[in-house]
Amino acid sequence: MSLDCGIVGLPNVGKSTIFTALTAAPANAENFPFCTIEPNVGIVDLPDERLSFLASVFEPKKTTPTSVKFVDIAGLIKGAAQGEGLGNKFLANIREVTCIAHVVRCFENENIMHVRENASSAVPIDPKADIETINMELAVADLDTIAKRQEKVTKMSRQLGKEEEKKWASWTSAVAKIKPLLEAGKCARQADLTAEEKLAVYDMFLLTMKPTFYVCNVDEKTIASGTNEYVEAVKKIAQEEKSDVAAICGKFESDLAEIKDEDERKEFMEAVGLKESGLANVAHTAYRLMGLRTFFTGGEDECRAWTIHAGDTAPKAAGVIHTDFEKGFIKAEAYSIDDLRRYGTETKIKEAGKYRIEGKEYVVQDGDVLFFKFNTAGR
Repeated sequence: MSLDCGIVGLPNVGKSTIFTALTAAPANAENFPFCTIEPNVGIVDLPDERLSFLASVFEPKKTTPTSVKFVDIAGLIKGAAQGEGLGNKFLANIREVTCIAHVVRCFENENIMHVRENASSAVPIDPKADIETINMELAVADLDTIAKRQEKVTKMSRQLGKEEEKKWASWTSAVAKIKPLLEAGKCARQADLTAEEKLAVYDMFLLTMKPTFYVCNVDEKTIASGTNEYVEAVKKIAQEEKSDVAAICGKFESDLAEIKDEDERKEFMEAVGLKESGLANVAHTAYRLMGLRTFFTGGEDECRAWTIHAGDTAPKAAGVIHTDFEKGFIKAEAYSIDDLRRYGTETKIKEAGKYRIEGKEYVVQDGDVLFFKFNTAGR
């Protein structure tokens, strides 16, 4: 299971620089709007110190982390929903991803033009206005999607009468909550929908319904504190939307990505007051946003991180490894990575009574180390 995260924002906010640092892929990052036309895609290993620790205990032949797929989508400007700046194509790319990382420029640099409504006219740095521009374009696109569905609902209701109206009742009530938000340039995900209403509008794949977090691209002097007046403005908006914020310096992360020696990387980060790279923070934020969790398997051959959804049971987790494991699930031997850190070995974990046997109803916890027993006859 991998996470598809689309990187969006206005032109020249640092999306492609961040993407290049994330994936070490040669994304275009020239200083002019729309240099990214086709979406760049990169698979990024999710940094996890827990997996590194597990590997230090087992010393396996192979270590395999879980991953996040990032899609670098070209910059949107005002009018994208009407096709400005190749907007329709970019909106289609956004529709295909699972969640959105909205990059916001939070630094001053007179050598990098900042644009919002016109690709050739520079404007002052204003995170609030930038976010509103993107959100409004996505909202306009969603209103168009709703209008097209409304035509279908109205037509079918006229043809089939009251029973058809009842069938669409949850959809109608959901749209009644969503439309006023979209018309105000806000996001559909801010609507207070019931479970039935969410299900009713799911197949429209509304852009503003997608889980979204903000990535504040800051300058190097802001790395240590992680905030400035622009970042604070973004945090205020994120709080209203119940979204997350990750602050990183794209330029620094790009330089860091070129350093392959782990000790040198650590020294480079420590020099600016970082314990973890900003890109690792972005990846983890995306992971949390989707309600994903990690469990581990360990042994002499391989130590591996696996991705599941929060609330998944042990058989579901086993199925991530192989469908036969889920079908023939018998039990899971389990302990937490924290207990391994505390006691040092599986033997000592057992002596401490922390080694558990879990059945089909067990809900796997983030950081569990699992060993599955299954019956091949269950296939």
